Amino acid sequence: MTKLYDKSIEELHQLLVSKEITAVDLTRATIERIKETDGQVEAFLNIPEEKALELAQAIDEKGIDESNPLAGIPIGIKDNIVTKDIVTTAASKILYNFDPIYDATVMEKVYAADFVPVGKLNMDEFAMGGSTETSYFKKTKNAWDFTKVPGGSSGGSAAAVAAGQVPVALGSDTGGSIRQPAAFNGIVGMKPTYGRVSRFGLIAFASSLDQIGPMTRTVKDNALTLNAIAGYDEKDGTSSGISVPDFTEGLNGDIKGMKIGLPKEYLGEGVQPGVRAAIMQAADTFRELGATVEEVSLPHSKYGVAVYYIIASSEASSNLQRFDGIRYGYRSENVQDLEDVYVNSRSEGFGDEVKRRIMLGTFSLSAGYYDAYFKKAGQVRTLIRQDFENVFNDYDLIIGPASPTVAFGMGENINDPITMYMSDILTIPVNLAGLPGMSIPAGFSEGLPVGLQIIGKAFDESTMYKAAYAFEQATDFHTKKPAILGGND
Repeated sequence: MTKLYDKSIEELHQLLVSKEITAVDLTRATIERIKETDGQVEAFLNIPEEKALELAQAIDEKGIDESNPLAGIPIGIKDNIVTKDIVTTAASKILYNFDPIYDATVMEKVYAADFVPVGKLNMDEFAMGGSTETSYFKKTKNAWDFTKVPGGSSGGSAAAVAAGQVPVALGSDTGGSIRQPAAFNGIVGMKPTYGRVSRFGLIAFASSLDQIGPMTRTVKDNALTLNAIAGYDEKDGTSSGISVPDFTEGLNGDIKGMKIGLPKEYLGEGVQPGVRAAIMQAADTFRELGATVEEVSLPHSKYGVAVYYIIASSEASSNLQRFDGIRYGYRSENVQDLEDVYVNSRSEGFGDEVKRRIMLGTFSLSAGYYDAYFKKAGQVRTLIRQDFENVFNDYDLIIGPASPTVAFGMGENINDPITMYMSDILTIPVNLAGLPGMSIPAGFSEGLPVGLQIIGKAFDESTMYKAAYAFEQATDFHTKKPAILGGND
């Protein structure tokens, strides 16, 4: 059988429609590919093989719908998305045995689209981290270089797609957790507008920032997946009722007349020269395609990291109260009384990074400090949002690096929280403003992928995809493959 693991969703759909392969064939080949490669990549935490093959069998019996390009396509799921009867851990010891009794809304949409979920993917514990090194279970490797981190927190999702284990995966993004690992692994990652995709059944980290999104190897595959998972959900109070367009509609390569802003703050100190060079080259590519690219300013973005770590940690300290050793998950056996159950279960069940953020958030919300920290952070968040609004009065899109650096070494920054936190400086403002942001492959530095971040107006993912597709068609970065996928770059 032809190699299936390096094909796009579009290519796989043609094979399924022409009956050259069945959904069962594709699912079986995908699971074999995961088993062959995951010893190196370590992206998967759980592979419900029997359930996946049963789903594929049912899709084959029903017949592949030619008008549904996602029918029978294998998909990986980040392990903070609740999956009925499939253990969901958020990569934490405290949820090591959590077997959900319901599906997240996004999973209902995945099943409705006839996707075949083939496994749960590793991540930073409770999505807190930028390297997938805070996972309780394993450390995922970068698909391009196994000595480097895959980024985080959706590192398992990014590495699995880049390594050809699955053609598409779902991640979640609170401060860059889809875009940064997508950049580090040379794939396409989209964080939709806040409210575009339901958060019901996403294990909460920071409720005003979290958003689920797709990770793929091509722009069109990404747009097809967002078509399937976006939409209003009455079970999510923050879900938007704004109608969902067909995101693939404008993918024609024509961006003549588009106005693009390039913030000077996104190319300043701390951005590696190789990354800066790739972004400047990308700006020239957009100009060659007929777009106007001009320097703009987002003056308050420099406060983004400080604002984010107050707001996100405060929301986390509230959200993580529910993990108490009483109703589900890990419970300490080293207890004498009820207080021991709470204290010891949480002390033993949470990792260091999660504890650090709970402490930071609890402090920020405490009496006497709330006004100085949490309230002030909320006010600066408004200024950051206004910066974007000001630029978007005159421009269609904003571009810049997705990360100031390429992937760094395993263990290199894990003991330096400040360095780790600063690596999200270019992605965080987008979450604080509730805007859509995506990363697409835009070159290489030091032999590792560089990601171009594209930021759009609220609920205008269509324009972002249009520009990303035009860039993809004009360059060959998306065709480059790591050695594990048959590349030799």
